[in-house]
Amino acid sequence: MAQCRITEIFYSLQGETRTVGLPTVFVRLTGCPLRCSYCDTAYAFHGGDKMDISEIVQQVQSYNPRYVTVTGGEPLAQKSCYELLTALCDLNVEVSLETSGAMDISNIDPRVVCVMDLKTPASGEEAKNKYENIAKLSSQDQIKFVICDRKDYDWSVKKLAEYDLANKCDVLFSPIHGELKPSDLADWIIQDNLPVRMQIQMHKYLWNDEQGR
Repeated sequence: MAQCRITEIFYSLQGETRTVGLPTVFVRLTGCPLRCSYCDTAYAFHGGDKMDISEIVQQVQSYNPRYVTVTGGEPLAQKSCYELLTALCDLNVEVSLETSGAMDISNIDPRVVCVMDLKTPASGEEAKNKYENIAKLSSQDQIKFVICDRKDYDWSVKKLAEYDLANKCDVLFSPIHGELKPSDLADWIIQDNLPVRMQIQMHKYLWNDEQGR
């Protein structure tokens, strides 16, 4: 029986992405090869408990969810994540995967909505971006930029144009919480008439939650 190392499974409102505000079960896998400067889930780098995929699915099912998000850490750092994603899709719920963009997304079940970061310069992990993943995204997927400052914004605008991202899937621009004023990012997007969706991390405003739940 395949297993995944799990930091936590919990039920909350989705704080980001296209399904923001919808009740969602989160499955947080342990471990990440990146060390982004703004990471708010460093507690998931180590530890966790090994769980059979069937046990994970059973626990998720107990919430009777419509939406399930697999997150981390970096979920795809665990090879068994692919099997977990397929098992969750078999529950006939909408399954999304939050991934850093540093891992190959080729073998993800096509039913999964992939929410993929492109790491900006201020993240400290720009060199880890696997740009070849962009061609593997479908129209149901989403690309996210976490923006720390004006330099990050300008870089993101260039990538938006270079890869014609807005014609591939939804593009999300997020201000780094507590560092870049959301109103500043909003003004820049409006001034440049960008085909992107701005988002803030709703859970941090509702519950002052720095750990993404």
